[in-house]
Amino acid sequence: MRKALLVLLALIVLGIAGVCAYVPGSTERNMNPVLNAPPYKATPEAAALHKRLLVADMHADSLLWGRDLNARGTQGQVDIPRLIEGNVALQAFTIVSKSPRNLNIEKNDDSTDNITPLAIVGLWPPSTWTSLKERALYQSQKLHKFAEASSGRLTVIRTAADLTAYLARRHKEPAITAGLLGIEGAQVLEGNPGTIDALFNAGIRMMGPAHFFDNEIAGSAHGVEKGGLTTTGREVIKRMEQKKMLVDLAHSSPKTIDDVLAMATRPIVVSHTGVKGTCNNARNLSDAHLKGIAATGGVIGIGYWETAVCGTDADSIAKAIKYAVGIAGVEHIGLGSDYDGAIKAPFDTSGVVLVTDALMRQGFNEKDIAAIMGGNYLRLLGQTLP
Repeated sequence: MRKALLVLLALIVLGIAGVCAYVPGSTERNMNPVLNAPPYKATPEAAALHKRLLVADMHADSLLWGRDLNARGTQGQVDIPRLIEGNVALQAFTIVSKSPRNLNIEKNDDSTDNITPLAIVGLWPPSTWTSLKERALYQSQKLHKFAEASSGRLTVIRTAADLTAYLARRHKEPAITAGLLGIEGAQVLEGNPGTIDALFNAGIRMMGPAHFFDNEIAGSAHGVEKGGLTTTGREVIKRMEQKKMLVDLAHSSPKTIDDVLAMATRPIVVSHTGVKGTCNNARNLSDAHLKGIAATGGVIGIGYWETAVCGTDADSIAKAIKYAVGIAGVEHIGLGSDYDGAIKAPFDTSGVVLVTDALMRQGFNEKDIAAIMGGNYLRLLGQTLP
């Protein structure tokens, strides 16, 4: 009898473990599809140019999922081998802490959360089940552990000196990549601006005031009230600037954008967005905000998904980039894919050469393509990181 009970218990444990392993993977398979499978073919001229570029992507949510990013995946849109294959020199890995059910770009409140069940089923530490701060710290630890296990293929960038050393090494060893940590939404502070210090110590160098809902820091473009910075929010922006953390206005309400621009003393970024000039909706930036962010010396990352660019191919991305360049200037535009962020991507990160190809078709020269594809963001990081 005892042996039978032990066997039954073992089967139950194995069953639970199997469910925990399967459900996150199944969820991601449905939420992060790639519309066109590799291999990706560009013109010989674009492929040759792309090999010479330093490519940087300002936004991906890959740390949210349960995959080993050191292994080339058959699902999702980003991992270390595919970054290297796509000649991506730097990927910003952005942390998601809370996401409302029935997500939409118009109006969401904070009463529900899709991340809690994902954390539980994904066997995240119990502290993350109830704390948004702990979710941020856990995901930051994941990136550092991936780097430690990468045999040198992944470097986590924390300082300007780190970036300089990494780029010098990559000049000799092109088959490597780097990651920078960011956060979507300052709700991870749990109302305490002092938490910024813990996040900074964990390597986080970029954070947005709001994500898909209004919080105690700022209003979201997709929130209920869509207000601006709160009193606490103003303190948060000041503290971020003091720590040399980039303020990321992706998902921020128009009022929040105005409030941040009015007080900013350092360059501001928008890690992933579209522009109203080519795709007019609540998610995307107005011409006035494109100009305002450029005036700070910042960089705006153009996304790859349909709501951002009103299309599902590289040409749609390039058209949005061309419009943004016309308003903000070529030195202020970059890439912000939103890979692994519950989007349908036209290609995974191994195929970003298709953007280079599409920019060539739009008439950009090599110097401007190099700036857009990564040079602008890398320059900004070199100037602003601690």
